[in-house]
Order: sequence, then structure tokens, then C-alpha cells
Amino acid sequence: MKQGGIGAWNIAPLFKGLGFASMVIVFFCNTYYIMILVWGLYYLVHSFTNTLPWATCGHPWNSKECTEVFLLGQCTNGTLGNMTSSRILTNISCDDLVNKRSPVIEFWENKVLQISGGLDEPGQLNWQMILCLLATWVIVYFCIWKGVKSTGKVVYFTALFPYVVLIVLLAHGATLPGALDGIVYYLKPNWSKLAEAQVWIDAGTQIFFSYAIGLGALTALGSYNRFHNNCYRDAYILAAINSTTSFFAGFVVFSVLGFMASEQGVHISKVAESGPGLAFIAYPKAVTLMPFAPIWAALFFFMLLILGLDSQFVGVEGFITGIMDLFPQPINGFVRREVTAALCCLVCFIIDLSMVTEGGMYVFQLFDYYSASGITLLWQAFWECVVIAWVYGADRFMDDIARMIGYRPLPYMKWCWSVITPLVCVGIFLFHVVNYKPLTYNQTYVYPWWGEMIGWGLALASMLCIPLTVLCKILRAKGSLKERWHHLTIPVWGHHHLEYLTPEAETKLLPPDTLVTSNKEKATLFETMI
Repeated sequence: MKQGGIGAWNIAPLFKGLGFASMVIVFFCNTYYIMILVWGLYYLVHSFTNTLPWATCGHPWNSKECTEVFLLGQCTNGTLGNMTSSRILTNISCDDLVNKRSPVIEFWENKVLQISGGLDEPGQLNWQMILCLLATWVIVYFCIWKGVKSTGKVVYFTALFPYVVLIVLLAHGATLPGALDGIVYYLKPNWSKLAEAQVWIDAGTQIFFSYAIGLGALTALGSYNRFHNNCYRDAYILAAINSTTSFFAGFVVFSVLGFMASEQGVHISKVAESGPGLAFIAYPKAVTLMPFAPIWAALFFFMLLILGLDSQFVGVEGFITGIMDLFPQPINGFVRREVTAALCCLVCFIIDLSMVTEGGMYVFQLFDYYSASGITLLWQAFWECVVIAWVYGADRFMDDIARMIGYRPLPYMKWCWSVITPLVCVGIFLFHVVNYKPLTYNQTYVYPWWGEMIGWGLALASMLCIPLTVLCKILRAKGSLKERWHHLTIPVWGHHHLEYLTPEAETKLLPPDTLVTSNKEKATLFETMI
């Protein structure tokens, strides 16, 4: 279609709300996801020290309960006895350790987040976080302001360099004591988990989010390809690289977690974390146990920053491309694009200020849990498959792909679009609804009812775009309901499609009593927006 996430749905104008929904989702995602980069940059800056600040107690942000001793696995008779390390000589009972806190956790909560008691306690802005936030948005802007040509050059580094770091980290992690136990734990399946609904919900959500399904970002980037680009082959390559990278990264993570469990004398399940806890608690704690800790910390957080920037480029580029498609062609120039990109980054920066306050982590979790993952992506993916397979037509879509790449995709793809993927989306969606639990932070703080309402407002902001757009277009159209449906589901093509459409397809779009002879009249007819 040579269009972004909104214009691409001209193939079924009645469901153009899918494009608006994807833009809302990717906007929310761009807004909160950058906080991962902000925290990563903050940790990266603090890694350039002789002793990592989260490795020891005694700092202004540490409490009296801070301790560097956490060998609970050796607590057999209620006491640790005399524990000696390179830094400490202490005699602490296991009962005392129950109320103690790790310096890693205190650095994360008291120094980085400066977390308050709840969502209703926003507190003050953290000026150090504001500087990191500003720096990350400036980097993102100057990498995407000229479009895919400038972004593409940056991505050559941001996409390839993390593989180098992963290989280095795996080579080092494999030599650590306990690494083999961690890898075995990673590879050994726990079949009983398949009976838990939450496992399927998390797996489905992760796949949709990992592949950027329903965000409109891949549509925007694909719009810059040549018409005959083999998108079918690229889709397989993308899926293979994505899954292989995730599988490979698992070895890196669990080799280090195995070492961490071995050093602390506990089972690896006790040190495994997910989400921000893995990147900013578990891995930093493991790094403190390694020789030359600052080097490995800097390497890890630099990789995290590069990976985050890579993902952020895609999301922001997809959003800007969709917005630019809404404007007429004459004002769609480089200057206009630069201004649009600047406004987008500025608006996101202003919203992000709520996440660098003392209550910012609670705001971040609201965005993460409701706005751009889970139920919203499943809803979006379901309707995309339904529209493509049952409204536009799976066979017609297969023909379009064949016209581009020279051959038809496997019939299996049509069954995926028509039956398998919609059913999977519905199943996981229902699992999500039936097993819904109120949002909590750290399994202790329960969000107030009005916080839940804000979260559902973020989710419905995208989900309602689809039915409301359908209702609005149906009501504004003329004729019977059948005539309105027929009129609003006819694809709207641009002039650049005319040379690729078959004569039969063009004839179907022409009025029955009119013979259009000139190319100019054809272009005018095909470009008319419903």
C-alpha cells in the first residue's frame, strides 16, 4: 500500500479504526518503553567506578537494614556463624536476615526510583532521571528525524553490536561456577506449568509484543520497500532471527543466574526475576559477584541501552509514518517530518515526567500492564486477522502477495489468517479476562480502584477505536445496510497501484455505467477516499 499503519487499512475502509488503534498502542508503548533506556543509561553511568554503588552498603540511600550477606542456603541451625569475604567478617543469625535488605534492591528502589508509598504519592521529580530522560529522547530524535535513511544507518550498529556483547557475556558466564546448573534449569521443561493459564497468557503476549504485531510499526517500515520485495521470505527470516536470538539470550541470562544461585547457596528459582527485576536487580546483583565487576556491568547496560534504542527507533518511526500519512502530500516534506518528529518526542517527554517522580514506577506499571501489552494486542491481532481473511478475503490477499513476489504462499498461511490465529487470540484473551487479577507492585502494593480505572482507560483508548470507527462510518454512509457494507469494504487504491492491479480488479471498482478512459480519471477514481 506504500502507507503507514493507518493508510494501509484502506484495503477495508470500514475498519480503518484498526490503524488508529495501532497508532494509540504504539504511542503509549513509545511513551513508557523509553524508561527502560533511561534506567539503563543511569546504571551505565554509575558503572564507571572502581566499586559498583549497588554492591555495598553505607551510602546515603541505604537503610539500617542493608546487608551484603545473603547466604540463606547455608542457614541450617539458625545461624550463619562467622562469614568471611573480601569485604566483611560478620556473625549474623538467619532470623536477622529475614528483615535485611540487599544493597542492590536499595539502590534500585531508594536511589534510582526513590519510590514512594503508592500511586497517590507522586512526590518530587528526580532531576538525575530527568537528565537521562532528556538525553535518551534527544538521541532517539536525531536518529529518526530524517526518516528510514538515517535510521537504517544507525540500525546497522544497534542491531548487530548486541550480538557481539551477548557472545562475550556467554563466553564469560559459561566459565563461572554454577553456570551449568543454570543452563540445565533453563532447558529442562516443567510440564506442569502448561496447566496454568497465566503461562499461556504471558507466552502469547510476549510473542505478540516481541514481533511488534498490531503496533503498525512493521507496516510503516515495510511501506518503504519496493513493490516486488519478497515480504513473505522476510517474514520467515524475521520470526527465525527473533526466536533464535531470544533462545540464545536465555543461555546468557541463566548461566549468570546459575552462578548467582551457586554463590548465594539457594535454588535458581529463588534468584530468577522477570521484567525490570531481571535487568535492574538480578543481573546487577550477579555482576557484583564477578571479578572485574564494573567492566561487565558497563558492557551489559550498554548492550541494554543499544537494544532499547533499536526497539524505540521502530516504534517512533512507525508512529511518525502513520501520522504523516494523514496529511496531504504537498506538506509531507522533510521539514514537516522533522517538526512532526520533534512534537512527538516532546509530547512523550512531557508524559514521561510523571514516571521520573517518586511515584513514577506505579505510573510505569499502569502503562505496561494495560496500554500496550496483553489484552490490547490480542484484541488488535484478532480483528486484523478477521478483516484480512474474512472482509478483504484471504484468497485475494494471497493473490496480492503472489503479484508482488511471483508465487503464492503456502496454503497453511491462509488457514492461519482465517482460523488458527483468531482462535488462539480469542482463547488467550478469554484466559486473560477470566484470570484477571488487580494490578500490584512487588506483590505487596495493591493499586487503588481509581488507578485501575486509569489503566482500563488506557486499554480502552485503543480497543474502542475499532468499534467506534465502524459505527461512525456506517451511520455516515447512505443506502441500505447491505449497500453501506458493500460500499465501505471496497478497497481504496492509490495511483501507484494502477500498474499492478489486474483488469478485473479495476473493473470491479469502476461505476457500472461509466467508461473511464484516461489515466488521470482512473487515478482520481481510485484515490477517492470513502
